[in-house]
Amino acid sequence: MSTSSTTSGTDPQSEAILALVAELVGHETPSYDAAASARIAESLSARFESLGAVVERIPSPAGIDLVADFPGTGAPLLLVGHTDTVWPVGTLDGDVPLSRDGDVVRGPGTYDMKAGIVVMLEALRRTKDLPPAERRAVRIVLVCDEEVGSPLSSPLLLERAEGVAGAIGFESPHPDGALKVGRRGSTRVRLSVEGKAAHAALDPEDGVSAIEELVDQLVRVRAITSDPALPGPVLCNVGTISGGTRANVVPAHAEAEVGLRFTDAATERQVLEALTALSPIRARARLAVDVLSSRPAWQPSPADALLLEQISVAGRAVGQQVSGRPAAGAGDTNLLGSRGIPTVDGFGPRGGGAHARDEHFLVSSLIERVELLCAVLRVSTP
Repeated sequence: MSTSSTTSGTDPQSEAILALVAELVGHETPSYDAAASARIAESLSARFESLGAVVERIPSPAGIDLVADFPGTGAPLLLVGHTDTVWPVGTLDGDVPLSRDGDVVRGPGTYDMKAGIVVMLEALRRTKDLPPAERRAVRIVLVCDEEVGSPLSSPLLLERAEGVAGAIGFESPHPDGALKVGRRGSTRVRLSVEGKAAHAALDPEDGVSAIEELVDQLVRVRAITSDPALPGPVLCNVGTISGGTRANVVPAHAEAEVGLRFTDAATERQVLEALTALSPIRARARLAVDVLSSRPAWQPSPADALLLEQISVAGRAVGQQVSGRPAAGAGDTNLLGSRGIPTVDGFGPRGGGAHARDEHFLVSSLIERVELLCAVLRVSTP
């Protein structure tokens, strides 16, 4: 990757940081690829241990979740991230290679969220030699299934959040760099319909169309999620639909996956209760409604505001102005903030194009985040 200025990262220290980004991006880690997850877990475990951490590798069907505890003063500050990406193995050699143009580094998983992991690693490296009394105790949890809703790792994250002083998520910030304090809840629901196959012309009355049943059920879903009497708004996206075999066969199976976003717990509860209570319209059809993953709505709390203020104080010590506000997207911090744990998210570097071919981050912002985290680790926060 080419360099153009010190600000863009031509000094040796910055080049070492970018080499670490390249190493992590080189581990292509799509969700549920257990072998790929094991490879990056091995690399990260070695780095965490070299920085003085006690590391646990927790296997799951999705791969390896990592927990790293670093000694220091007080209850640990929890740093939250994930090692999986949305990109399949082979992407680097195809349409989305790792590249650099001045301050911009592009590549699959760079922004979401390998660069965020590098912020953690570099800040802990820079503060490694501080006396324990001068550095916060830190616990890092990196899960391997965040991009699919953390269905397997959520219990681990909640367990390891017990007793922490606060939690910082390393997802991307707002475009202007502001941290995220509060997030919409996010739930994925699958509607599966079983009908009965039959010849569409010779004996259609003997069949039960799973597709027609599914279409009618989706009309019900729209009515439920757009009900003006709901306590809060709902974003509803029918993301996938599948079913049927041929135009001359009454389809025996159809299903759809629906993505839902909520601003508050009451709306979330009311909508999910209505969806899971759906029943077939056609007498011989069978309907199943399954919640595939669910992250509760996280509404900002006074505890979150206090943690944000403490980070802002640390930022002023290194010449940075730090702010925060709610965000639309969901993440693992929803699980923590909704439980009353002081939480902020968006501590990754600025950039854009998450999940898209233009995924990228700004080198200058990554270095700023490292400096900010170093300051936070030196600041006494309850």
